[in-house]
Amino acid sequence: MDTATDPFGTAVLRAAVLQSWAGSPTRFREDANAEEDLRLGGYADAWFVELAQNAADAARSAGVPGRVCVEVVDGELRVANTGSPLDAAGVAALASLRASAKRDDTGSVGRFGVGFAAVLAVSDAPRVVSAGGGIAFSAARTAEAVAELSGPAAELARRDEPPVLRLAWPTDERPPEGFDTEVRLPLRPGPGRDTAALLAQALESAGDLLLALPDLTEIAVGGEVLRRTDGPAPGEVTIGGRRWLLARTSGQLADDEVGTEAVEQRMRRDWTACWALPLTPDGLPEPLDGDVLHAPTAAAEQLSLPARLVATVPLEPDRRRVRPGPAAERVLAGAAAAYVDLVRAVQPEHRLALVPESGFPRSELDGRLRDLLFGALRGAAWLPAVSGAELAPGKAEWLDLPEFAGSALLDEAGFDRLLAPAALQALPAGRAATALGELGAHRMPVAELVQRLLAVERPAGWWRALYAAMEPVADTVPGARDELRALPVPLADGRMAAGPPTVLLPDEPPLPAVERLASLGLPGLHLADPAAVHPLLARLGAAVADPAALLEHPALAEAVDRSLDDADAGLDVRPLAEAVLELLAGRDAAPEGFGALALPAADGAPARADELMLPDAALRPLLAPDVPLDALDAGFAASVPRDALLAVGVLDGFAVLVEEDPAGPDHHLDDEERWWDEHEVPPTRLVAVRDLDLVADDAWPAALALLASGRETRAALTAPGAYTAWWLARHARLAGRRPAFWRLPSADDLAALYDPPPPVDVDEALLAAIGVRADLRITDTAVAADLIARLVDPARHPDVALVAEAYAELADAVADGRVDPVDLELPEQVRALDGTVSDVDVAMVLDLPWLAAVVPAGELVTGGDPAALADLLDLPLASDVVAAQVLGEGRAVRWADVGEVVVACHTLGVPVPTGELLVHDELEVAVRRPAAGRLPVPTWRDAEGRWHAGDPLRALLGVLAQE
Repeated sequence: MDTATDPFGTAVLRAAVLQSWAGSPTRFREDANAEEDLRLGGYADAWFVELAQNAADAARSAGVPGRVCVEVVDGELRVANTGSPLDAAGVAALASLRASAKRDDTGSVGRFGVGFAAVLAVSDAPRVVSAGGGIAFSAARTAEAVAELSGPAAELARRDEPPVLRLAWPTDERPPEGFDTEVRLPLRPGPGRDTAALLAQALESAGDLLLALPDLTEIAVGGEVLRRTDGPAPGEVTIGGRRWLLARTSGQLADDEVGTEAVEQRMRRDWTACWALPLTPDGLPEPLDGDVLHAPTAAAEQLSLPARLVATVPLEPDRRRVRPGPAAERVLAGAAAAYVDLVRAVQPEHRLALVPESGFPRSELDGRLRDLLFGALRGAAWLPAVSGAELAPGKAEWLDLPEFAGSALLDEAGFDRLLAPAALQALPAGRAATALGELGAHRMPVAELVQRLLAVERPAGWWRALYAAMEPVADTVPGARDELRALPVPLADGRMAAGPPTVLLPDEPPLPAVERLASLGLPGLHLADPAAVHPLLARLGAAVADPAALLEHPALAEAVDRSLDDADAGLDVRPLAEAVLELLAGRDAAPEGFGALALPAADGAPARADELMLPDAALRPLLAPDVPLDALDAGFAASVPRDALLAVGVLDGFAVLVEEDPAGPDHHLDDEERWWDEHEVPPTRLVAVRDLDLVADDAWPAALALLASGRETRAALTAPGAYTAWWLARHARLAGRRPAFWRLPSADDLAALYDPPPPVDVDEALLAAIGVRADLRITDTAVAADLIARLVDPARHPDVALVAEAYAELADAVADGRVDPVDLELPEQVRALDGTVSDVDVAMVLDLPWLAAVVPAGELVTGGDPAALADLLDLPLASDVVAAQVLGEGRAVRWADVGEVVVACHTLGVPVPTGELLVHDELEVAVRRPAAGRLPVPTWRDAEGRWHAGDPLRALLGVLAQE
């Protein structure tokens, strides 16, 4: 055919392909498989993307704006574009496999020579018409040509269709007016091939393609037109009404980087990268929360970055995944550097929103990119400071105080590395903190800010303004108020005081209490500069000369603490005591530490208030005669308020000690160290009744009644794990016995072993709290010894179940380390399985349940862990004593074939045992120890671990007992 009717020489191309197929049917098969892989695989849904890329390359090659038009004409899907028309090299590439005509075109998008195959998912007879001529492909015409070739024809009979894009025919069609090329696609039959769906698919991806392919400026789909136009600000574009902010970069690959690429790609040294950040209609950043890499069109690499990356990263041939290597690393590194430009192009208050969010990466590429972006962001200056400068994250610091409005004040005071508050408002507080932490910015907590303020020298008015800015922080930031209690406060004499709690705020006229305490000359009372006073200071602990503030003042607390030393040194501390007690009048309690206030005892000597009792104290008749607790001087007691004396710790009834987060057993409580040591984890709170060790042994019924009558003492006694209940359980006496010697009146199930206590005017809840028994719980060796003695007491008659429960509790106590058998003095008898008391010489612990069939019940002890029980009672295990052998072999039966076993397992909710058991009509064993004989048994496990059974259900119980 001459060039007029076949301008691209398709006849020669067809002849060459047919000749290769005829000479090698395998080649035909390879071409068909390769094309089928592309049609069904990576390019199955990419028809419009690939055609748009070709259009972009054509526009770039011709140097014209790229326009694409997608429409349906005469039932065909047609995609027209402007740009360089089809030429002979392009035809040869279309009719070949993996041989792109754009190999030497360094700026083209197409790279692999397989993209046009994407149209095969839509059409099996595509045509490309252009200004210089057109070509047509056809599955039907290819099949006709192949029919004359025996080998390929036989292969074609095995598959759906031949390779469509290997044979091209000329066509004299021309593109529509205004376009240089048009691809025409008669649609394949079948679901999903209707024109409306295809047009919708094209329209849906048009916006992304205009963003990814800068050589395209317009895409029209079915009459709807999308255009890309430059935005109102530098770097902005608008596509289909959506605004984007772009940051572009480019470069060239080095020899060692490009050398790792496929031969077809090595001429492509130029690379580009573009970040695209969506903007709201108002031009504000609208970060993405999920996307894919565009290279330049969408690949399959999932990303979680705030902006879209469009970059010429090397891809695998199916254009879905990045090809790792030096070239990819170079492009990604360049993209990371450009990301900083994108961040800087955003308004300063919105920049932090562009920091990638932490979490698991969505792909390996996502993780690598996030590492690169964080590295680039850490090293660049882009965070806005209060001063107006831009800071690198490593040189920046930020206040984690969302309500703080005093950053400008801090800038005046030399905090020049402080980030502008607006920079932190682009993200929720937690997200901003995480982002800044990953970037290496220094978080300045309230405590650090307060500490650094100690070195600031500013006028009093500046401090008042700072306090005003701090007030919302104290209201809204958890824990900030405690840390702000160390804020510096300028004093009227020019000094600085560290912390409002050490300061008295000036007031006019002064209260009499202030004047009285002032007359005592107590050091540490500070008066604030009036020009610096702000209501926040009072809220942070600054006193205003009222009784409450004075009582909380450290100077007064220090005076109280040293009052006994002062009294011993001969100083008159009575005025201090009277002033403090006057302040405490009408109060239930004094501040912590006021129990150290020195008061006169009955003998005239000074003593701590919390080591004295009222002359008429309810506690006084309960104490032993020789207790070291003095009474307060009666004359002094009559001259001051009684409630004030009680507030500072002078005793009437029992006193309660409370401490949060105690550091150790240093509270002068009886036996406190042993209680503390019994805790695996140190107590986090101590609530204890004091002076219990001073109660006389015969006064405990009245003492317990007094403890029960007080709200605080009862709460201290009944709190789980508290010191008070622990101490009473060991040291209180009821009729001369520890509480654990008795049982609760309602604990009837223990009646065979324990008796109720003598009458006490308290309820059962309190009795239970101090250790009167509600169950068999063993707390220590003494309790264990008592229970063992009760078990062998011939006057008691516990049933078998109670005995087994008691031995189980004893065994658990040994296993848990609560009882060491070495510390026990064991009796010569034990309570046996039949309820009798048996001598230890014949007794043994039943560890294997089937052994009970050959040992008299009067010689067996059972309950809990057999090994622990045997260790406790110093008895042998039955399995170490009994020696027996099964008589007869029995017949082997699978457990799963024994109906009663299956029913029992299903009833109990346990799996049916695997394997077999040996069933005997009458199971007997020959016993050698402890006494020789031939005995019938329901079940037995022999030395080889096999189960024998006359009664399979009894054998099942043995199996379950062994698990």
